[in-house]
Amino acid sequence: MIIWIASYPKSGNTYIRSFLSAYYFSKDGEFNFNLLKNIKQFPNTEFFDGEISNLDDASNNWLQAQKRIKDRKKIKFLKTHSCLGAYKGKPFTTLDYSLGGIYIVRDPRNVISSIMNHFSLNVEKAYEFMTDIHRGIRSNVDDDYSTYSYLSTWAKHYKSWANSKNFRKIIVKYEDLEVNKYETFRDLIVFTNTIINNSERVDKKKLMKAIDSTNFNVLKNKEKNEGFNEALYSEEKKRKKVFFNLGFNNRWKKILRSDIREKIEHVFNKEMKEIGYI
Repeated sequence: MIIWIASYPKSGNTYIRSFLSAYYFSKDGEFNFNLLKNIKQFPNTEFFDGEISNLDDASNNWLQAQKRIKDRKKIKFLKTHSCLGAYKGKPFTTLDYSLGGIYIVRDPRNVISSIMNHFSLNVEKAYEFMTDIHRGIRSNVDDDYSTYSYLSTWAKHYKSWANSKNFRKIIVKYEDLEVNKYETFRDLIVFTNTIINNSERVDKKKLMKAIDSTNFNVLKNKEKNEGFNEALYSEEKKRKKVFFNLGFNNRWKKILRSDIREKIEHVFNKEMKEIGYI
C-alpha cells in the first residue's frame, strides 16, 4: 500500500520527503541524499512494464503500476506532483492502493517565483502554468517520468487532495515548516505511525536530528558541495540550476510584481481564503 507525499510543484515536497527519509530510513535521523532513494517519485520508469511516452500512456497504466506495488505487501512512501483527480476518466489512484496521503500546500504568490526558476519561465508564463486546467509538468530531462503527471491549476490541484474522502490524509502548510517546525514534523510522524499501525512513540532525539539535518540551509549547502541529481538543467543544458534556491527567503511581498499578485489573489481567492493566505 502507498502513502503519498503530494504537492503542487515547488511547494516543499522534497523538504518533507527528506525529513521522512531521515526519520524512517536512517538509524539516527542523520540525512544524506542517498536516503531519498527510499521514496521514489510516481510516475517513475521503474514502476511501468512498457515504454511510457505521454500522459495518456501514463494514465492508462497508473493503477496497474500501483497494483504491482500493493502485491509486494509492503508499505511504500511515494512522492507525487499529480492531481488526485482523473485524467480523461482515468483516476490517479484509488482506495485499493492508497493507505494515506501527506499533502503540502504553499502560498501561490511564493510558488510562482519558484516555478519561474525551476522551469526557466518568465512571470507571465509561470502564471499561465499555474492557471492552466490542462497543465502537466514540463521538463528538459528526457527520461523524467514526472513529466507525465497531470497537475491542472494550482487551485484544482489543492482541492483534489484536500477535499478527497478516499483515504486518510494530513494537510501541511509549507509556511508552518518555518514557524512551527517541531510541531509540524512531530505531527507528520504521529500521523504516519497511526496509519501504518505503528504503536511506537515518537523518538524525540531522532526527530530533532532529522529536523536539524534537513534544515533548508543544510540541504542548500549539501547541494552546493555534493550536487543534487534531481535538479533540472538550464535551457541551454550546460549546467544544472539550483534546486534548493530561496526556500523561506522567497518572500512575495519583496519580489512579486503587483499586477501578477493581484491576478493570483483574484483567480485563487476562494482557496487562499480557505487556507488562510488572504
